[in-house]
Amino acid sequence: MKKMVHENFGLKVTAVFLSIVLWVFVTSRGQSEISLDVPLEFTDIPPGLEIVSHSAKVISLNVRGQERLLKNIKPADIRVSLDLSKAKKGESTYYIHREDIRLPHAVTLGNLNPSNVKVTTEETVRKTVRVIPIVTGEPGKGAMVRSVSVTPPSVEIEGIRPEIARISALKTEPLDVTGMNETFSQDLKLDLAGHVVRTKTAAVTVQVVIEARGKRK
Repeated sequence: MKKMVHENFGLKVTAVFLSIVLWVFVTSRGQSEISLDVPLEFTDIPPGLEIVSHSAKVISLNVRGQERLLKNIKPADIRVSLDLSKAKKGESTYYIHREDIRLPHAVTLGNLNPSNVKVTTEETVRKTVRVIPIVTGEPGKGAMVRSVSVTPPSVEIEGIRPEIARISALKTEPLDVTGMNETFSQDLKLDLAGHVVRTKTAAVTVQVVIEARGKRK
């Protein structure tokens, strides 16, 4: 048995070595590398906190794989997510690890840049503000707007403290009464343009009371 093992031992070692070299050559043939900018996602943000700023919006990745596979890869096929479950108020630095990156099958990760991100969070605060209905235009001939009311008259908003502090009221989108001759109601969206706040109230109901000029209640 030992004789069979040692017989032509050098040739056998050489054959194994050549097999390994051939395997490496075949598997590496057609390998390529590309660079992609992938949007950075934030997950598991603790309740009562929200992100104010972060030092990077995208992560540049070098990925390797068969050239035929890389040709079809898009940034949307890769996910880079940063777990913020342990975040606290203020600025913190978070490191991006390879396990934070989800790649397509048969693709490997090379370099990534940046490897860490600074994230600033603030406490979420809430406040109730009044709603101001915005009415434009003129009613029909001989008619006038007697009153305008909105339901609900106030809504709760939420966001970071600096944003909430500067808001005392929210306006509705404009309601045009041009040519109208009778009382009517309409659902309108709240105008949040210029405000980095949220509200659970998607729309309010505005009632416009239109009467003939000179008519008294």
